[in-house]
Amino acid sequence: MSTRTVIRGGLVITASDELHADVLIEDGRIAALATSGTTVAEGWTAERVIDATGKYVIPGGVDAHTHMEMPFGGTKAADTFETGTRAAAWGGTTTIVDFAIQSVGGALREGLDAWHAKAEGNCAIDYGFHMIVSDVNEDTLKEMDLLVQEGVTSFKQFMAYPGVFYSDDGQILRAMQRAADNGGLIMMHAENGIAIDVLVEQALARGERDPRYHGEVRKALLEAEATHRAIKLAQVAGAPLYVVHVSAMEAVAELAKARDEGLPVFGETCPQYLFLSTDNLAEPDFEGAKYVCSTPLRPKEHQAKLWQGLRTNDLQVVSTDHCPFCFVGQKELGRGDFSKIPNGMPGVENRMDLLHQGVVDGHISRRRWIEIACASPARMFGLYPKKGTIAPGADADVVIYDPTAEQIVSAETHHMNVDYSAYEGKRLTGRVETVLSRGELVITEREYTGHAGHGVYTPRSTSQYLN
Repeated sequence: MSTRTVIRGGLVITASDELHADVLIEDGRIAALATSGTTVAEGWTAERVIDATGKYVIPGGVDAHTHMEMPFGGTKAADTFETGTRAAAWGGTTTIVDFAIQSVGGALREGLDAWHAKAEGNCAIDYGFHMIVSDVNEDTLKEMDLLVQEGVTSFKQFMAYPGVFYSDDGQILRAMQRAADNGGLIMMHAENGIAIDVLVEQALARGERDPRYHGEVRKALLEAEATHRAIKLAQVAGAPLYVVHVSAMEAVAELAKARDEGLPVFGETCPQYLFLSTDNLAEPDFEGAKYVCSTPLRPKEHQAKLWQGLRTNDLQVVSTDHCPFCFVGQKELGRGDFSKIPNGMPGVENRMDLLHQGVVDGHISRRRWIEIACASPARMFGLYPKKGTIAPGADADVVIYDPTAEQIVSAETHHMNVDYSAYEGKRLTGRVETVLSRGELVITEREYTGHAGHGVYTPRSTSQYLN
C-alpha cells in the first residue's frame, strides 16, 4: 500500500536552511520539497494533507542519550521502552539511542541481547543502541569489532562509579585503541570517581547528608580533570572522543582547547545543565533529590558558558540523559544519605521545547536548535541523512511545531512514567502539534495516535561527524 502525505504551508527548518515549502511524503520517506504556492507543489495530490500554515516543519528530534529501564542502585529507571518512547514522541523526538549494558564478567553480546529483548515490539519511535563497556578484556575488545560491523558503533566508558561501571586509564586506553582501529566512537563519562568517593565518605562522616552535598562532592574540577585525562588518552590512542553530559565551564574549556588544537573531540550537554542549578539541589524537605544526576547540576554561572559552547560548536549535541526515578519510593532511597539517591532525571519529553525556549530567549538561532537536537546527533552517531533532516530520501520523521503556543510544564500533563517534573511550573513558548515517524502519525494535533511496535531498531554507521 503506497501512502502519500503532503504537508502544506509551513516554514521548513533544517540545520542549514529555512524555507517556506511544501513537503511530499511517500512510503515513509521524504519524496520532495517544493516552494509553497508553486505549480509543482500545487500539483501534488495525497490521501493525507496537513496544513502547517504559521507553523514550523522540522525534523524529528534525535535524542542520543537515554536510559530506559536502566538498573541503578537497587532499583531501575521508571520509564519502559514503551512509556519512554511514547513520551519522546509527545516531545517531538522520533529517534532515541539508548545504552545497553555489559555486566562485569559478562559479554557485550549478552548485554546487547538483553536490551534488544526489552525494546523489541515496544517502541513508539525508532531506536538504536550504544554499548556500555564495564569490563575491558581481550574478549570484549574482539566483540567491539563485531558490534561495529552490525551497527552498534559507539561505546561508553566511565571514569566514575568505582565497583560498578568504572574503567581505569589502562582499560580506557585499550578500548580507545580498538575504536581507533574499528571506527567506533568512545563516549566518556568524565568524572574522577576515585577522588569523588573519598569526598563522599568525608562528607557523610561530617554529617553532610542532604541532596545538595551530591553536587558539592562531585566537584567541577574533578569533571575538568577527567575530561582533560580522557582527551589525552584519546590523543595517545589516535581515537576520537565524545564526552557525555558536560556540565561545568572548566570541562568546556578543556574541550575547546583540544578542538583548537585540531583534535577530534566532541561534547554533549543536557537541558538540565542549561536551565537548572545547585539552587534546585538545595531545595528543602529532600525536594533536592529530584535533581540528583551525575554529572551534577552546577551553580548558575556555568549556564552561560554552556550556551556559549553550543554557539561556538565546542559543544555539538544536546541530549537528555533521560533516566527517571520516581520521587516516592525511588529517590527516597537516599533519605539521610545523598550517596544512595538514584542518579538520574526525566527529560526526554522536554528537550525540544526547552531548546526552542533557548531560541526565544536569544541563546541560539532556529537552525542551531535543529542542528544540536536533530542533525548533529544523527551525524555523530551514524544516522544521517536517514534521520536528522528534511530532504529527499530521508525518513519522514517530521514534526509540525507551533512556535507561538504557550505551555506550562508539569507532571500533571507530561507523559513520562515518573511522578515529578524537573521543570514544574516553567512557562515555555512553543509546542509540538503533530509528529510523523517514517510517515506514520504518532501525535496528531496533540493526540497520541501511535502504537507500541511501530518503532524499529536502526543500525548505525560509524560517526559521520569525523568526515
